[in-house]
This record gives sequence, structure tokens and C-alpha cells, in this order.
Amino acid sequence: MTPRNALLAIHLGALMFGLSGVLGKLAASTPLTITFGRALFAVLALLLVAALLPRSGALPDWRQRGRLLFGGLLLGGHWLTFFIAVKTAGVGIATLGFASFPAFTILLEGLLFGERTRPAEHALVALVSLGLLLVAPNFDLASQATGGLLYGVASGLLFALLSLLNRAVTRGLDPVQCALWQNLAIVAVLALPSAPAWRQVPALDWLWIALLGVLCTGLAHSLFVASLRVLKARTTSVIFALEPVYGIAIAWWLFDEQPGPRMLAGGALIILASIIASRLKASAPSAGA
Repeated sequence: MTPRNALLAIHLGALMFGLSGVLGKLAASTPLTITFGRALFAVLALLLVAALLPRSGALPDWRQRGRLLFGGLLLGGHWLTFFIAVKTAGVGIATLGFASFPAFTILLEGLLFGERTRPAEHALVALVSLGLLLVAPNFDLASQATGGLLYGVASGLLFALLSLLNRAVTRGLDPVQCALWQNLAIVAVLALPSAPAWRQVPALDWLWIALLGVLCTGLAHSLFVASLRVLKARTTSVIFALEPVYGIAIAWWLFDEQPGPRMLAGGALIILASIIASRLKASAPSAGA
């Protein structure tokens, strides 16, 4: 893959991740059913990818698989709360709430890994917090917009925990295998709770859910992994910080979810903080061995 093709691939991957909220809104099913279906189709897609592409790391041993399965629970919780946010408050607010995860990552790294938080990182946390205050139309916990934003922030917290777990567990492992085990955990845990709703899933919903699993998970993850072999980590992370832009723009076009000035300003602050956090993390020396 040439650098130009890698850039196209990473932008396409970011677009697909940004489509997650849009497809979740298009599906009329419950967030629980969507989460289970996404994981199921992701497993099928990742099995195909694992069969077609050469491994880029070692296979996980059983201890690592146990930790990956726990990571799958975090991933499932992240998806579930995100889709609840989408159903409650719309794609834009849900996506921006989730985009707060770099702030949680910074705070949790200091708490869990004992890493010293730099002044610039404290400023980024403040920037994200200010952005969320602007995104929230009011502070009425009974309102759908505020509730949806809180679910989106919870989704960001769970994603930050997942990222830190993956940092500790997946080093040197094949990323496709890691994603496969984590999605298997979601399927195993949600199979029975979601089973009663399967017969009521509209036929068109299966298309949206399949696209979530195949495109927004399996293919997007594969494009991310493939581009990392050519591009620097800071380049890919900055491009992936544009995921909310893609999601909000498509939701604006499809659902007429027109963001107001406060939401645009808050979203700009959150996305700016994500980009800066990505560049700081990419340029910082690695902690540990």
C-alpha cells in the first residue's frame, strides 16, 4: 500500500466509524439488539479478514484471551450506551459526547498507570469540558438532549477504559484476532438477552445492522490496521479525530439534524482537543517496556 492509498484508506475508515451513529439511528430496533447484531456481523467479517490477510502479530494465549473477552464487555457497553445516546438525543450530540474520550484517557492514565499528567493535558481536559458545556442545550437531566449527552459521555468513558486495557494487553498481538475475541464476548453475553427481540426486527434493520458490523467494524478496523503499516501513528490518530465531523455532516444531510451555534462551537473545541491529544500522545515517549 502506497502512502497515498493509506491516506485514502484511513479517511475511509474514519468515515465508516462516523457512520455508526447514522446507521444506529436508521435501525428501528433497540440499542441492545443493534449492539448484538453489530458484534455478530463483525465476527463474521473479521473471520473472513483473518482468513484472507496475513497476521501482523502473534496469536493471543488463553490468559490474553480472557483479558480480551473482558475488553469485549467494555466494547459492548461502549456501543450500547452510544446507541442509547443516538436514540435519545440524535447523532450529533451522541457523537460529540463520545468524542470526549481523550479527556478520560488522560485522566485514567494518571490514575491507573501512575503517569504524570502534563499541564498541556490538563488544558485539554478543560477544553473538552468547556466543549461539552456548550454542546449541552441545558442542564435539565429530565431532557432528552441532556440525557443523550450523558450517555454519549458514558460511551466515551467506556471507550477510554477499553483503549487503556488494549494498550496493556494487545501489544505484539495480531489486532484482527484481538478485535475478533472482543466481538465474540459481546455475542456470547448478549445472545440470550437480545433473543426475544429477534423476530420483531424489521427486515430493513438487518441491512443497517449488517453494515454496522461489516463496514463500520470489520472493514474499518482492517483499513486502520493496514494504514498503520504505512502511516505514522500521529497521522492516523489525527484523521480519526475527524470521525465526529463525518458523523455530524451525514446526520445533518440525512436527518436534518442542524447543529446550532453553541453545538458547533462546543464540537469544534472537542474535536480540536482530540486532535491535539492525539499529536501529544504520538510524540510522547512510550511508558514502560
